[in-house]
Amino acid sequence: MSVMRRFPVVALALFLAAPLAAQSGKVPASGADVLERMRAKYWGKWYQTLEFSQRTTLFGRNSVREEIWFERLWQSPTRGTLLRIDAGDQALGNSTINTADSGYVLRGGKLVQASANGNFFLPLIEGVYMQPVGRTVRDLASARIDMNKVYHGEWQGESVWVVGAASASDSVSPQFWVEGKRLVVVRVLIVLAPGQPPLDVHLDQYVKTGGGWLATHISMFSGGKPRQLEDYYDWKRGIAIDPAVFEAPSR
Repeated sequence: MSVMRRFPVVALALFLAAPLAAQSGKVPASGADVLERMRAKYWGKWYQTLEFSQRTTLFGRNSVREEIWFERLWQSPTRGTLLRIDAGDQALGNSTINTADSGYVLRGGKLVQASANGNFFLPLIEGVYMQPVGRTVRDLASARIDMNKVYHGEWQGESVWVVGAASASDSVSPQFWVEGKRLVVVRVLIVLAPGQPPLDVHLDQYVKTGGGWLATHISMFSGGKPRQLEDYYDWKRGIAIDPAVFEAPSR
């Protein structure tokens, strides 16, 4: 998932009870508990690398344009989840590289911007399944999600746990929604700037990808208006990716 800043071993009983708990309405004790159940379900099964093409529709104030992006995802043992996005022709070097807590912008293969603004989706779609839950909680710290608040709800006919809000009446606090059956994130509300409406992200059309899942259609809204649509295709998992592609050049 690609929000560019241009806009920019638990106990076996606990693991087996997770989907049932969501269906029955029993609420986990905390957001960390939800993340731990996600991790336990797919530990040792989730893909470590993924590459795909993405048709991206960007909605401006008075315009709509479409771009093709090429993306590579890697769960590094030391750096956590890494994402590289090449917009348009890869040979042009117009790229971004993100971790959960940092971002780099390249133009013509040269570094033009480095910041502490990472991609907050990476821990939720990849890292949570591949690393200790404590690291995932730390990776999500900048999103300011209140891990002490969890409630049981419903989304598109499926039972979900909502982390970051106490009830459905809260539609503005940073939060993420986890489907109880597959234990994947289906919705995220995140605040990108103070005083602005949250970015409301829907993750749909999940497909089985090896031992894990991939949402192949992403919709982003702000203030009820579409901001960005993403459609993935030609995805490949478990492939060898040169770690060097995730290294930002020096200025």
